Amino acid sequence: MAEPAWTAVVAEDEPLLRQALLDALALAWPELEVVAACEDGAAALEALAEHTPDVAFLDIRMPGPGGLEVAAAAVETSPRTQVVFVTAYDQYAVDAFERGAVDYLLKPVAPDRLAATVQRLQSRAEGSSDVQALAGLLERLGAALPRAADATPPLTWLTASAGRETRLVLVEDVAYFRADNKYTTVVTSDGEALLRTPLRELLGVLDPAMFKQIHRSTIVNLRAIAGITRDDSGRGCVRLKARPETLTVSQPYMGLFRNM
Repeated sequence: MAEPAWTAVVAEDEPLLRQALLDALALAWPELEVVAACEDGAAALEALAEHTPDVAFLDIRMPGPGGLEVAAAAVETSPRTQVVFVTAYDQYAVDAFERGAVDYLLKPVAPDRLAATVQRLQSRAEGSSDVQALAGLLERLGAALPRAADATPPLTWLTASAGRETRLVLVEDVAYFRADNKYTTVVTSDGEALLRTPLRELLGVLDPAMFKQIHRSTIVNLRAIAGITRDDSGRGCVRLKARPETLTVSQPYMGLFRNM
């Protein structure tokens, strides 16, 4: 009787690099079933929660939650998943990764390095991912992650429309952003306005230390949160300091708030 195929989630925001990794995996590991190929951290979080794959290949830098945040959330939502980071940075990674809690691939991915990673993954017993070791490793890596030299400074002001009025909104005054078809609703303590920028594009220009995606359609300002509760289904509910409504935190995103 044939053994069940391994499953994987691949998350890489650059389409060409994502396809290149998928093609390389197809050659190096033909039996692997890629159940989701994701273009951002939000999609990766949801794919991990839905599929609980054997392995996740996570780009460290991508819109929304980066690979480190996705992996940290997966400790709770998909603890059986073994993690492989895909990164352009090795100066901070080699010593930590060689401890074996996770593996890493450097861009561009070399066939011999991918083959070694596949062999290492296959040599581990299914479900043997060391959750505590992974959590500690993620904390160390997060502190050591270098800032990209060409990183754009976080957005400070927004130009949004409210009816016929154009408003200049200070980003730190935003309580949350809500997807509205191809646009985004900006919500502050004073009301709402419409931004002609999709939610996914905002993720690339907002300060990740201040704003977190909590739902496929919602980004919240952490400074606007009064409290978070969790229901029996694993979903969360955010209370805001200056707004009467509450916001839903999808179950895959709850792992982002483990240390809050």
